[in-house]
Amino acid sequence: MRLKILIINGPNLNMLGLRETSVYPQAPLERIVGAAAEYKYEMPVKVDHFQSNHEGELIDRIQDARGAYDLLVVNAGALTHYSIALRDALLACETPFAEVHLSNVFAREPFRHVSVMADIAFCVISGAGETAYTLAIIAGINLLKKKFKEKKK
Repeated sequence: MRLKILIINGPNLNMLGLRETSVYPQAPLERIVGAAAEYKYEMPVKVDHFQSNHEGELIDRIQDARGAYDLLVVNAGALTHYSIALRDALLACETPFAEVHLSNVFAREPFRHVSVMADIAFCVISGAGETAYTLAIIAGINLLKKKFKEKKK
């Protein structure tokens, strides 16, 4: 069985390596996502990636992911804090997702402490830097293995 995973990145994440390098990893997004895709997980995975600075494009991609992916890894950037539309798309998708933040949002400005989607994510990873996506995929594999075992009972 090969798991299909979609990593979704929101606004400004295409600027990693250039913006706020004291807060975010200095590596470009492509390298970080590439490392997560190439990691040797305990089962085969196919990792796709989508990044957009536009909320509607992110929503369209999440809707298209319904039934096409086993797992989503979502770093919605600033949209995390206020996009009810993105939350609704994730609910409608009905695919388990991990919420990911490269920086530790809880060590930053108070408005970043709020997520409108954390309560519907199977996990939230914050502050793990370049390993965040890999950790989310590992957690997702464990979740899916558990669900598969429960279905077999």
